[in-house]
Amino acid sequence: MDFNFIQVLLVFVWAFIVGIDQFDFLESLYQPIVTGAVIGAILGDLQTGLVVGGTYQLMTIGNMPIGGAQPPNAIIGGVMATIFAISSGLDTGAAVGLAVPFAVIGQNLVTLLFTVMSPLMSVADKMAAKADTKGIVRLNYIAMGILGLAFGLVCVAGLYGGSALGTALSNFSEQYAWVMTGLDAAGGMMKFVGFAILLRIMLSNELWGIYFAGFGIAVIISYIPELSGAALLIVAFFGLAMALNDYQTRIAIKQMGGNNEGGDEDGI
Repeated sequence: MDFNFIQVLLVFVWAFIVGIDQFDFLESLYQPIVTGAVIGAILGDLQTGLVVGGTYQLMTIGNMPIGGAQPPNAIIGGVMATIFAISSGLDTGAAVGLAVPFAVIGQNLVTLLFTVMSPLMSVADKMAAKADTKGIVRLNYIAMGILGLAFGLVCVAGLYGGSALGTALSNFSEQYAWVMTGLDAAGGMMKFVGFAILLRIMLSNELWGIYFAGFGIAVIISYIPELSGAALLIVAFFGLAMALNDYQTRIAIKQMGGNNEGGDEDGI
């Protein structure tokens, strides 16, 4: 299937936007079910885009970046799965499988960008000390532009290269395994840095119990095969329940005047 210039341009623009949205806009435009539908509409097959996007969404529903460590990138994977399904007439399962090398490349691109941009944090700190808000904004725009450009170029390259490029990426990963190993190691280190930052924020006696409870629940769920795939989602529900309970308790105490002396209601 041949694509015209307008379609290629729109795919690039959409990949550019959602690449930034995943880390900055946070409007959930980057979710595969949305991306699949938009790419399907651009390529003239909205139904296939919805089916492939929904399938890819289910596959990645438990994936979550933790402390900067990135899972295979759902944006590039979802875009390429939709492109393969429409351009080559592949069924959904085959299209999703063929898109995995692109998702891994997206994962490594994000890790590489985070690594390159991390030294600029000290530059941003110096700008903040000087109240140079324009400089800080400029740094953010540069990072967002590089991220969006990388996503757009990979998706356009996949649009033209198709399955041949996917095979080439797989071969590259095998031939230069040391590069991928280094990026994986960097991504693994980011997890611990992220948790260290979270723990520094949570250094409060009243929150340590919640932290250990969440950790224990996560460990238990991960060892149950039927639940391990949705472990993050289940733990998030537990966290939401505890947060709601804490909020309702605090509101009730506040309504009673902030003390436990009770009142005259119900004979107490």
